[in-house]
Amino acid sequence: MSEHFDAIVLGAGGAGLMCAATAGQRGRRVLVIDHADAPGKKILISGGGRCNFTNLGVAPDRYLSRNPHFMKSALGRYTAKDFLALVDRYAIAWHEKTLGQLFCDGSARQIVAMLLDQCDAGAVTLRVSAPITDVVHSDGRYRVTHGGRVAEAPALVIATGGPSIPKMGASGFAYDLARRFGLKVVEPRPALVPLTLPGEEALFRDLSGVSAPVIARCGKAAFAEAALFTHRGLSGPAILQISSYWYPGQPIGIDFLPGHGADWLVAMKREKPRMSLRQLLGGVLPDRLAAALAGRLTLEGGLADQKDRALADAGRQLSDWRFVPNGSEGFAKAEVTVGGIDTAGLSSKTMEARKVPGLYGVGEAVDVTGWLGGYNFQWAWASGWAAGQAL
Repeated sequence: MSEHFDAIVLGAGGAGLMCAATAGQRGRRVLVIDHADAPGKKILISGGGRCNFTNLGVAPDRYLSRNPHFMKSALGRYTAKDFLALVDRYAIAWHEKTLGQLFCDGSARQIVAMLLDQCDAGAVTLRVSAPITDVVHSDGRYRVTHGGRVAEAPALVIATGGPSIPKMGASGFAYDLARRFGLKVVEPRPALVPLTLPGEEALFRDLSGVSAPVIARCGKAAFAEAALFTHRGLSGPAILQISSYWYPGQPIGIDFLPGHGADWLVAMKREKPRMSLRQLLGGVLPDRLAAALAGRLTLEGGLADQKDRALADAGRQLSDWRFVPNGSEGFAKAEVTVGGIDTAGLSSKTMEARKVPGLYGVGEAVDVTGWLGGYNFQWAWASGWAAGQAL
C-alpha cells in the first residue's frame, strides 16, 4: 500500500533539505529519502568540519555549466545574504576567511541542525537508511520503493548529487534516473580535485609537502592562490580551482613569481649582480622549491654572469612553468562534479524538467559547478529553494 505525499525528494543533502523545508513551509506534504544513515553527511565534512556555507562573492561567472546563464535566476532570487540571514536567525556564529568564504565558528553540525529544524517547521517526513530500489512514473504520479515501503507523489526531486567522494555513498544514481525519464546528461568529470604528474616530473614530486602562492592557469581561467606539491602531483586551492577547467592533454601554467613579472630577473641583475638565481628565488619562494627551480634552469654563477636574454627566458619560464598532468585523483578525491543533468532540459526558474511534468533536478546533480569556497553550497541552497517554491 502506498503512502501519499505532494512531493518526494531523493537525497538529504544541502539542496534536498533546503528544497523540502521550503516546500514544507508552503504547506506541501514532503517526504525526503536517503540511503545514508544520517542527513547532510557531505555538509558535515566540508570546510574541515566547519562548513564553508556560502561566499560573499557569489556571481554567475564563478560557475561552470554548458549553459552559463542557467544559474542566474536561482542565484539572483536566493542570495548569499538570504542564507546568511537564516544562519544569523539561528545565532550560528560565523567568520569570513579569504576571498569572501564564510565558515561556522563552531561546527558544520550547526548547519545540518538548522536545516533539519527548518524541515521540522514544514512537517517534512525524513527517512534515512532507506535505499531506493525502484522509481516509476505513471498516471501523473511518481512511485518510489524504498526500504520496503512505497511512496507516491505528483512531484519528484532528484537531489542525490554526483559521484564525487564515493566512500560517502556518492554515485551516479541521479544521472541514471534522469536518463530513465528522458533527460540528457552532460558527461560528468571530477572537479576541485588534485592533479597527477607523469614520471618525467619526478623532481617536483620530491617537493611533496611544499606550498607556495602562485597563479595557476588553464586556457582563459586563472587563479591566484596557493599550490601544494604532493607525492602524486599538484594540489592546493589554486590547483583545485583550475582542475575544474582542465581536460586531459591540456597544459597547466604556473606563475611562480606572482607580482614580479617575467622581467624581474633582468631588473634584479642591475640591483644585485652578485646574487645567484638560487639565492634570489630563495628570497621569494620556499627553499626546497627555489632549489628545484634553479636546478632546472641551470644558470651557473651570479646574475651578473648571465646574459639578459638568458635571464629574460628564465623569467618567462618561471612566470608560466608548464606542466602537463597525466590525470587527476578522480572522483575519490574530487570535492564536486562538473557535468550532470543537462540544464537545457530544465526550467532555470523552477528546476522542473521541461518535458517531464513534476520531475525536478537540484544541487550537484545538475550541470552547474561552482568555484572552491562556498559557491557550490550556495547553488545547493538557491536551486533547492527555487524548486521548493515551485512544488
